Amino acid sequence: MVVKHKVSVIGGGSFGTALAQLLADKGEDVSLWIRNKNEREKIAASMENEKYLQGIKLSKTLVFPSSMKEAIENSDFIVMAVPSASFRSCLSEIKSYGLEFNNKIFINVAKGIEIETLSLLSQVAKEEIPDIRFGVISGPSHAEEVARRIPTTVVASSEDTQVAKEIQNLFFTDRFRVYINSDIIGVQLAGALKNIIALAAGICDGLGYGDNGRAALITRGLAEIVRLGVAMGADRETFLGLTGVGDLIVTCTSEHSRNKRCGYMIGSGYSTEESVSKIGMVAEGIFAIKAAYKLSEKLSIDMPITENLYKVIEDELKADEAVDILMGREKKHE
Repeated sequence: MVVKHKVSVIGGGSFGTALAQLLADKGEDVSLWIRNKNEREKIAASMENEKYLQGIKLSKTLVFPSSMKEAIENSDFIVMAVPSASFRSCLSEIKSYGLEFNNKIFINVAKGIEIETLSLLSQVAKEEIPDIRFGVISGPSHAEEVARRIPTTVVASSEDTQVAKEIQNLFFTDRFRVYINSDIIGVQLAGALKNIIALAAGICDGLGYGDNGRAALITRGLAEIVRLGVAMGADRETFLGLTGVGDLIVTCTSEHSRNKRCGYMIGSGYSTEESVSKIGMVAEGIFAIKAAYKLSEKLSIDMPITENLYKVIEDELKADEAVDILMGREKKHE
């Protein structure tokens, strides 16, 4: 007998909507909470998230509660699909409802680091709700393809193996394959830091550079990610898997990558603010650059791509000047 779960997806962006659709197609009881009332009512009426997933008709079984409390109070799973910068405040609001959380599993899908504290989002979750049952999903998974049921493979991770298995079972379909990885530090860092390299890849494209430069950037970017990850307690092998190399490749090369598109605008001569505005969605890499740069200084980790990219988005360097600095660094072994 198939057990139907009650799932609440918090956040109506592209990935939140795509995951809600995936789970509804699977037969789960899914609520999609969208804070903006006008957007919520528009999507509920048309059954299409025209802003983020144009052309994708949503399942008629999806429901759109009028309050977040209504969405989550009877849920088995709560999928947190809000930007990393909003993660703590959203959890704090959920905590204020005074609900019992020991029978719920929280699943975060945002890929970021909290700038103010340099904390991973799993650490933020524990600070806000100490007894939280928490896991993450990460990997090469553009929402546009997930929503169209194009084969996708991701990783579920949690400090609690049973939680990871329950997340795996919830999302696993014939078009959405889910592996388990117990290294939640590495999985989160890989997901957050790859956005930095995707921004850099977009900048290179905007400057008119070619495949050689992009390949070098991805490879040396991975080296930086691994150095910081290992220093923070992650398993080196994690960065060679789906959440590392896999997500890095897709984010640095795909037309769906908002971070790459944002970088392209910067490389084409637009300011960081103009580039983010033109994308019209949150580019997590902008926040990740700032956090990673601070972490590299705190831990004394050599991250030249991140350092120079940070100076570009802070208007301390022009993009082509940053490339010249990186190419002119002293000779060394790989």
